[in-house]
Amino acid sequence: MFLDRDGTLIEPVHHLTDPEKVRLIEGSGAAILRLRAAGFACVVVTNQSVVGRGMIDEQGLEEIHRRLEHQLAREGTRLDAIYYSTAVPTTQDRTRIETEDRKPGPGLLHRAARDLALDLGSSWIVGDMVSDVLAGVHAGCRGAVWLRGRLDQIEILERGAEGGATRLLTANDLGEATDLILGRQGTACESS
Repeated sequence: MFLDRDGTLIEPVHHLTDPEKVRLIEGSGAAILRLRAAGFACVVVTNQSVVGRGMIDEQGLEEIHRRLEHQLAREGTRLDAIYYSTAVPTTQDRTRIETEDRKPGPGLLHRAARDLALDLGSSWIVGDMVSDVLAGVHAGCRGAVWLRGRLDQIEILERGAEGGATRLLTANDLGEATDLILGRQGTACESS
């Protein structure tokens, strides 16, 4: 299970640089707990251009991630890993791959799959941006859940899905996405 960070697990803060501003979105800890209980590895894949822009260093980013992990631990759960890209975008087009590691590129997912022995074809990605979902499509994930995505924009994703292999769903939050994914678990091996 690949999860975006900002707007999916934690409240979105534009260019987050202060660990004190990390706030779990209500229900996200419980959703991760349920996913892990169902056998999913939970891996965050996140674009963090704040490092590339010089607004924070990697030590500061690690502090933000420790704060996230601490909040999840208080809810009785944890992540298996966090992967991030520090690349700075040169365009506002969230569907364009500029570098392999920056979403919508699949590099972070490929690296996590290698490091953690995850099966991308049995994995899902959940995120609130089209770039999150397209990263999963480009990596060959079994499914992608676009949080608060507009159904009339699904065609953007379908154009990127090679042969339509990736199942595309929408949900309001991570809890609802978890319900959708776990409801499909019996249809094929989806544990990652």
